[in-house]
Amino acid sequence: MIRRLLGATLTATAGFALVSAVPAAATTAVDFAGTVALSNCSGSVVKTASAAADDPALVLTNGHCLEEGFPQAGEVIVDQPSSRTFSLLSPDGASSVGELRANRLEYATMTGTDAALYRLDVSYTQIEQSYGISALELAGRTAEGTPINVVSGYWKKVYSCSVDAFVPELREADWSWRDSIRYTPECDTIGGTSGSPIVDAGTGKVIGVNNTGNESGERCTMNNPCEVDEQGNVTVRQGRNYGQQTHQIPGCLTAGSRIDLNQAGCELPSPSSLLKSSLLKP
Repeated sequence: MIRRLLGATLTATAGFALVSAVPAAATTAVDFAGTVALSNCSGSVVKTASAAADDPALVLTNGHCLEEGFPQAGEVIVDQPSSRTFSLLSPDGASSVGELRANRLEYATMTGTDAALYRLDVSYTQIEQSYGISALELAGRTAEGTPINVVSGYWKKVYSCSVDAFVPELREADWSWRDSIRYTPECDTIGGTSGSPIVDAGTGKVIGVNNTGNESGERCTMNNPCEVDEQGNVTVRQGRNYGQQTHQIPGCLTAGSRIDLNQAGCELPSPSSLLKSSLLKP
């Protein structure tokens, strides 16, 4: 979880950097519209394809970016009050155009995935009318080789690379994540990029959320995730970075931007699913 900055305060910068290994002709224009900066992480205003314009807007970041600290392994947090604030960036990333405020933490976990969804006290329409900025749309499952941009609102920096592979299990200290995205080496993300949207460079839609990387080559320790294949073999890739897919989220959202983990088609980890999993273990 090195992509979060512990105890950090937001650092203002005048511009942004772009690290690119993808031919420009294959991508859409890269900007910061829809991204936000947290006190310790990055994030984005997101919506589903079916969201209503007057639904409360949602902000996506990592579960490990919670102000309260990391959720425990096996913990799923649902529908809790929140007053967290987010700095909404201008499209060029040069400044903040306004402050957004949450009224609920709809969902957060670090088990199975590393994601948090905050529900705001304003709608998608209100954000567009006030700031001229639209939410980023959550996409379906992506594919290996897809050109991507990891857009950090905290650092006002864009990392461009491709989806290198999907990791059956990514293990870091007490936490494990399923079907994680491994980036090609060009996305050398750093602390503060936690929660950045992983954006399909061709469509501009969100396919994941950036969360970690192996810093020093250790095996499955904090800040040093390891890969576990379907046969249980462990591989350590020092310097490689990872994110979590977000195609599971739309099937769990209902009208009014609420999470329903019991809804048909919902694939996010739930307290009941984690309990069943633990009961099946020998």
